[in-house]
Amino acid sequence: MKLTNRDFASRARTIARDCGIVFFCGPDEAGASAAANELVALLPEPGERIELTGAELRGDPARLGDEARSTSLFGDARHIWVRASGEEALPALETLIATAEAGAGKACPVIVIATAATDKSRTAKLLEKRKDAAVAMFHAPDLAAVAQAVRAMGDGAGVHLDTALAERIARAANLDVRLAKSEVEKLALYLDASPQAPRRADAAALDAVGAPCEDDGFAPLVDAVLGGDTGRLGAELHRMRELSLNPVGTLLAFQRRAALLARIAARGSQRAPDKGELQRLGVFWRDQQAVLHQASIWKGPRLARLADRLVDLHRRLFADNQGAEVLLAQGLAAIARQAGRR
Repeated sequence: MKLTNRDFASRARTIARDCGIVFFCGPDEAGASAAANELVALLPEPGERIELTGAELRGDPARLGDEARSTSLFGDARHIWVRASGEEALPALETLIATAEAGAGKACPVIVIATAATDKSRTAKLLEKRKDAAVAMFHAPDLAAVAQAVRAMGDGAGVHLDTALAERIARAANLDVRLAKSEVEKLALYLDASPQAPRRADAAALDAVGAPCEDDGFAPLVDAVLGGDTGRLGAELHRMRELSLNPVGTLLAFQRRAALLARIAARGSQRAPDKGELQRLGVFWRDQQAVLHQASIWKGPRLARLADRLVDLHRRLFADNQGAEVLLAQGLAAIARQAGRR
């Protein structure tokens, strides 16, 4: 089965019921991740989540099948969550399918989110014609599509949003539906709204609950690192410590910018996007020059490696909360040096 982000919602229940392998791909990593989480919620028995990386599976292709056919210590259900880049999961999926066809036993659901992969990849070709698998291609979102999704989120939470307010939330989230959902949830809590007792939101309510704009704290550091401005990096890292910017929140700003650069790269055009295209992608006018400069640095395999490095750094920050600030500074310095060597 092959589908896009436009028809995923209407087919999600069928996929959760019938498909043992679901491959999410495309430049909209945020939308794919959000859809994958929605799919897990629809599984008949999601159970325990077992997380694997594409690098782990590339080194040991048989591991996916072993994990998918294992049971937890208490015999509970489980599902496998794989975050990969490109074709990293292909050998593992081929092994999983081959052993299943050889009668190795029933496997639990496997969900793969593959950045830098498309529905034309070999992994997608392997799965798209199978009745027990689905390929979901998430194209780069535009402002109108994300705003519509924000309004739908609001309706689900009991918060009525007009188009202007939904677009404001979408822009503030850099067209990242995960961040937009967080803002809608905060609005619902602030307004004491629910599906049973809906409330109408306005700009004042959003101002009251909205997190500080990325431009207020994160953007200068993001621009220095991804722009390869190593001369300014020391001062920006010092400012990060002075302002006590949360390491995970700071890293999320980098992941949002990397997702934006991926959407620009996915346009399939060699020319730089014009102001109208950048505006439709949710880029504020004052950020456009910096974003264009970063897009000229981070593209192709280098952009894919950046996304992988940010995911790995995110994982390390959660694993070592005490040393998160030092780990983040070291990781950002390495990225800035790489950008400066283009």
